[in-house]
Amino acid sequence: MPRHSILAALARARGPILWIAITHLVGVGTGMVMVRSQSGFALEARDNLVKRAQANDPAAQALQHASPVKAALIDFLQNLALGAMPSTVMGLSIVMPFPIAAYRGWVGGIVSVDDAHQSRLASRGEAGYYLGVLLLQLIPYSLACGAGIRLGLAFLFPRGRYGYKSGEKQLGLPAQGVRDVVRIYTLVVPLFLTASLVEFLAR
Repeated sequence: MPRHSILAALARARGPILWIAITHLVGVGTGMVMVRSQSGFALEARDNLVKRAQANDPAAQALQHASPVKAALIDFLQNLALGAMPSTVMGLSIVMPFPIAAYRGWVGGIVSVDDAHQSRLASRGEAGYYLGVLLLQLIPYSLACGAGIRLGLAFLFPRGRYGYKSGEKQLGLPAQGVRDVVRIYTLVVPLFLTASLVEFLAR
């Protein structure tokens, strides 16, 4: 796919992408502040989340069986199929992705402490790993959510600021908007794959 068409799609969706990115960051910051202030609610949520992941998450179980590549691929597919794609579809409603993005960011913030509730940012190596994985995950989530919201805005307000000049439809939606989602996903997919590979192979 031509690079200029991907850049044009990003430019058209830059507003919604930025809105979701800010929502993610607010969630992360809130989570970090809560665990650093020793909030019992946040720390308990963090511990329960990690415990459930270790017991039930297929990626975590694959890692426990010394299969980091398999764990990374499972994590990649889960993020893409169970996280990003539904978020893009929900973007058609405009508002639904925002509370989900805030929660996703909050989860990213509360896991900034380890099992002993000590900050993972205290060590340069651990801080680099944590922040790198977090960034690599939140960027494609922001792209996927923002693309869906941009398409939703074009559908609801075809003659407004977010409308497309072409009246062509695809699946009942603005065809150019659908194509923009596909173009943006050419970035979303490899970014999620990179995030999962780093998370499970860089330790």
